[in-house]
Amino acid sequence: MTLASAQNPEDHDYSVSVNVELVQLSVSVLDKHGYPVQGLEKQHFAVYEDKVLQDISLFKQEDIPLSVGLVVDMSSSMFDKLNSVRSAAMTFVHESNPQDETAIVTFSNFATLQQDFTTNTHALSRALSGIAPLGNTALYDAVLLAARHLKDNGIQDKKVLIVISDGQDNDSKYQLKHVLEALKESKIIVYSIGLLGPDSGNSNYTNMLEDDGKKALKQLAEVTGGSAFFPSGVREVERVCRRIARDLRNQYTIGYKPSNEKLDGSWRKTLVRVNAPKGFPGVKVRTKQGYYAPVARDTSLASAGKKLQ
Repeated sequence: MTLASAQNPEDHDYSVSVNVELVQLSVSVLDKHGYPVQGLEKQHFAVYEDKVLQDISLFKQEDIPLSVGLVVDMSSSMFDKLNSVRSAAMTFVHESNPQDETAIVTFSNFATLQQDFTTNTHALSRALSGIAPLGNTALYDAVLLAARHLKDNGIQDKKVLIVISDGQDNDSKYQLKHVLEALKESKIIVYSIGLLGPDSGNSNYTNMLEDDGKKALKQLAEVTGGSAFFPSGVREVERVCRRIARDLRNQYTIGYKPSNEKLDGSWRKTLVRVNAPKGFPGVKVRTKQGYYAPVARDTSLASAGKKLQ
């Protein structure tokens, strides 16, 4: 099954679904080694919107089921990495919440739905075993279309894309700016894994990914509050997938009613700070960079279009 074609790069008129009463942020708190920091309480967090301190009305840390889209690069340069990527993807599945539902999207010149959402690990393994590398790299198209499928078909409230790619986009109809804008308006968290090093089989590979390719993978993740990883070789991808699964299962959820109640559709920057109690390690905090405020119904109807949420 091939995902909906991205024929019109200018068709990016999205809107975000934001509860007017409550903005919810998924927050990762990590120590210097990248391990989740547990045991923090509401009073240890401060949330700012456009530099204005907000009152936290929702706080929890729980391992909730996810809808996950595994987006795997199957361009021709992935040939030597295929077995390692299959193993890493299944490691992520096994380390995740057993109630997570996962879909597998592969891409080369276009995106293909290899396996729709399921909790059946055997079905996911079969789908991965049936793929073969071929063609160019339409990374941006694949991320955008996989995100749409995740929004439309994932049943869990918390939605995640795991993007595994080894190269710079060279065949997309959409531009990176279109994808970033759609992700900014979404509730999706993106984790990207860029495969570096001599395993690529391409003498120009490292330079390419260190420049535009690496920057793009970082932007796709960071705009959503996720993270980008660049393991030194395919053998480390399994370790990275295990780390991502651990991160997702230990996030905090923080909610607040914005002090700015204007329904103007403006971009609101969010910032979360942690004042950990004595005895806790130094921490790094990661969350979504912001959200678009809702707009009044009479002005939003005119701009209704394809939605990514």
